[in-house]
Amino acid sequence: MTASLEDTRPNRVPSNLPATQPVLVEYSSPAFDPPDEMAAYQPIRIPRQTRKPRKARSLGCALLPIFMLVCLLAYLLAPLPTQVLLLGLDRAPEGTDASRTDTMILMAVNPLQPRVTMLSIPRDLWVSIPNVGENRINTAHFFAEAADPGSGPRAALETVRQNFGVPTRYYVRVRFDGFVEIINAMDGVTITLEQPTGLLEAGTHHLDGTQALAFVRDRSGADDFFRMAHAQILLRAAVQKWFNPLTWVHLPAVAAALSRSLDTNLPFWQWPRIALALARSVLGGLDARTLPREAVTPFITNEGAAVLLPNWDVIRPLVEELF
Repeated sequence: MTASLEDTRPNRVPSNLPATQPVLVEYSSPAFDPPDEMAAYQPIRIPRQTRKPRKARSLGCALLPIFMLVCLLAYLLAPLPTQVLLLGLDRAPEGTDASRTDTMILMAVNPLQPRVTMLSIPRDLWVSIPNVGENRINTAHFFAEAADPGSGPRAALETVRQNFGVPTRYYVRVRFDGFVEIINAMDGVTITLEQPTGLLEAGTHHLDGTQALAFVRDRSGADDFFRMAHAQILLRAAVQKWFNPLTWVHLPAVAAALSRSLDTNLPFWQWPRIALALARSVLGGLDARTLPREAVTPFITNEGAAVLLPNWDVIRPLVEELF
């Protein structure tokens, strides 16, 4: 059916209607009217998708902090002992680190146990030094630094590994002039002596940086074992004071002193584990020892140097116990 032009035009509105009367204008277009048979079809009702329940999402959000806490505890308390070699340098030529290690302490931490073990190594211990030969253990750092600046800590680590069998990979090196600055930044340390020394009477003493350095370098004792004992007394006092919350007010000054006086190859992610182990050891788990006198034999070399020959039958069981 073909629609004429008149059929597609809209109906005209009569001109005599009042202005307020609504007008219904009808449009008629037979050409576009659907056939009658289309009326038999009905629209298809499509159901709206229902939202996923929020319960699962809420459960996941609640479990995420728990999962992160478990990971943090596993990292902090993992039963993986970490060995660190502490090196205290003697004075060196200006602008270099070519000096002997006046203090060597092998430390092991295990965050799962409230125990930190330390073993002081006599500086005159006669050992085999890689690429050098037999010499005092405190010269390993010196020879390496003199030949290749920056290699001293690596040589000291390798010497300890080769002779003591402890797989230590990390070191912390402190210069003695920086040691004074660190103790002063902590506002000094307090020590208690059961026996008098060449410098101090028995009893309790508060030491500033200069006094603390003189105490650990005191040579009035019969041998190096006294100096090692002094170093451990001071180190224990410093650890106990540092983990006293009243001392944390000095944190900025201590951090600045450490940055100027200390260098290490410890990765940053190891510091929280070591700090946690040291904090727990303050309660009584700090086991600091020196080699017993029966572990060494005094000896005079052909060059006339007084050294200590190691008795490995005594030393190795002690090392296995501590590390």
